[in-house]
Amino acid sequence: MDSSSTAAATAAASAPLLRNLSVTGTTFNIQQFSTEDGPGIRTTVFLKGCPLRCAWCHNPEGMRVAPDLMWYDVRCIAARECLSICPEQALALSQSGMQIDRARCTLCGKCVRACPSAAFELIGKQWTAEELLDELLKDQVFYETSGGGVTFSGGEPLTQIDFLSEVLPLCKAAGLQVALDTCGAVASDRLRRVLPWIDLVLYDLKVMDAAASKAATGVSNELILDNARLLAEHGTPLWIRTPLVPGYTANADNIRAIADFIRNCLPSVQRWDLLAYTNLGRPKYHRLDRPYALEDAALLTRGDMEALWRVAVELVPQAQWSGATC
Repeated sequence: MDSSSTAAATAAASAPLLRNLSVTGTTFNIQQFSTEDGPGIRTTVFLKGCPLRCAWCHNPEGMRVAPDLMWYDVRCIAARECLSICPEQALALSQSGMQIDRARCTLCGKCVRACPSAAFELIGKQWTAEELLDELLKDQVFYETSGGGVTFSGGEPLTQIDFLSEVLPLCKAAGLQVALDTCGAVASDRLRRVLPWIDLVLYDLKVMDAAASKAATGVSNELILDNARLLAEHGTPLWIRTPLVPGYTANADNIRAIADFIRNCLPSVQRWDLLAYTNLGRPKYHRLDRPYALEDAALLTRGDMEALWRVAVELVPQAQWSGATC
């Protein structure tokens, strides 16, 4: 950070914490012992809600802030208690599986509690800032011995800006190293609001062409690029992340354009991760009764990944790639 940013962070950290005890946050996962979301051993908090609708998203349960009901066919034993207990009669079981009338379902959770085999799951747990901090501190010894900490991800964590503004100061007061994993498609004032509490930003740069970005993610990329520049001007350490998705982002022209942007506009970049497309999210779409645009897409080959990495590393030496290939 520059000197003014450091001073602001110091002042914020030493100021009394003004608490809004009515604010809660909604998560869809808390992943302990994470080693890919920042340095060291970390706990990654996945907050619900995202402004993007990426065709390849592997966490569709993180798109909405509201809860989501999932049904797991491999767990179902056809006990049928769920059918009789549903007050909206929104469930029907046939040879093809469970049909959920999602227009009628009120997400009351009665089917979840009634199912003896846990075939239903209501995704979306609410926390107060203090409750979440207590959960994160359970692994503090691992953070301290590994140089790790806590990463707030999503979805898009800045969708829940009021909750972040409550929990981040508590994390810093407890001595935790904090990273933010963001898509950047948020109002700049939200980003500025949390910067005093952030040590590292993991920043998604997916598609450099504005029209292609809108087609692939649902939004243009002007705000995303502006916020990346804002972070660079702030001196915030950055890890750039680019998912390499066949038919969308995995082409040399796109990687070269991102590399040019990093080289010319983002001097605080410490690392650039090229992430191989994964189809592990496909079953989640089925469980949520949502279409998946990449239903038949194959993984990239190792040769594909290495070729794109060579394009990237020519301009950005910090580039590296990871992920499963075919």
